Amino acid sequence: MSSASVSPEIRRAPANMKWPGGRHVAVVFNVAYEAWSEGAASGVGPMGNPLPAGVFDANADSYGRYGANAGIRRLMSMLDRAGVQANVFTSGVLAERDPQQVRAVAKAGHEIVAHGYAQDLIPAKLSAEEDENYIRRTTELLTQVIGTRPAGWISPRATANDDTFRRLIRHGYEWQGDVLDDDLPYVQRYPEGEIIGVPLSIEFNDLSHSMRFGRSPAQFIEMFNQALPHLLANTDDAVIIDVLVHTHCYGRPACAWAYGEIAKQCAARDDLWVTTRGQIAAHLRSQLSAAR
Repeated sequence: MSSASVSPEIRRAPANMKWPGGRHVAVVFNVAYEAWSEGAASGVGPMGNPLPAGVFDANADSYGRYGANAGIRRLMSMLDRAGVQANVFTSGVLAERDPQQVRAVAKAGHEIVAHGYAQDLIPAKLSAEEDENYIRRTTELLTQVIGTRPAGWISPRATANDDTFRRLIRHGYEWQGDVLDDDLPYVQRYPEGEIIGVPLSIEFNDLSHSMRFGRSPAQFIEMFNQALPHLLANTDDAVIIDVLVHTHCYGRPACAWAYGEIAKQCAARDDLWVTTRGQIAAHLRSQLSAAR
C-alpha cells in the first residue's frame, strides 16, 4: 500500500484527564544526546561569522562533538544527584561509536528515546527508502546495546510526517514526540496500527534560550520558576512541561548546574508529576481503556 496522503484517525485524551495522584502538571526532563554523520557538522556553533557556502565548519563540528565526549556524563551526574530519570534522545550512531556510554545511560534508569541515526538525517529530507533504512538501523543498534527495543522515537529536529509515523508503527514503536500541536497526548490510528503522539513543548530549551536569545543559565531557572506557579494555579488545565537540554550546549560546566537545579527543585515537590514520555503514553492508554 502506498503511504501517500494517509492521515490518521485521532483519539484525544479523555475530558478532564489528570495525571497520577490527581496532579495536573507533568514535568519531563529531556537530554538531547546527539551526533552527526561523518563529514557532517552541527548547524549551530559558537562563532557568529558564518563560513562561505561549501566550506566545512570544523569549529561547529568540534562544538557538536563535545556532547558525546563530555557533556553526557556531566548531565547524567546532575540528574543522579537530583534523583530524576529523564528521556535521553539518543542518536543511533552513538551506539556504534560509544556503546558503553549509551548502555550506562540506560542502566542508570533513563528512558532511551531513538533519535534517528544521526542529527543531520532529518526524515523530511530523506527518501522513503532512506527513512526506512535509518529507522531500522537505529532501532537495531540501540536494541543491541541497551538490551531492549526502544518504545519511543523523536526525530532529529522533531521533524517527521505521517509516512515516518507509519514506518515507526511497523517497527514496533509505541509513541513518538514529533508533534507540538496539543497539550495532552493523543492516539494516532493508521492502517498499520496505532501510535501515541506525546507533544513536545519548547519553552525551556537551552539552544534557543542561550544561542538564539542570549540568556544566562540563571535566567533559565528564573523563567521556569516564574512560569510554574501560574501552571499550578490553573487546576483545570492538565499540561506537560518539557525541560530540554543538549549535551553539547548545557552539558558544559558553566551551564549544566542550572539544569540540575531545576531537576532538584521539581523532585522535591509533591504537586508535580516528574515523569517520562513512556510513562505519559502508558497513562493515556490506561485512561482511554477505563473510559470505554
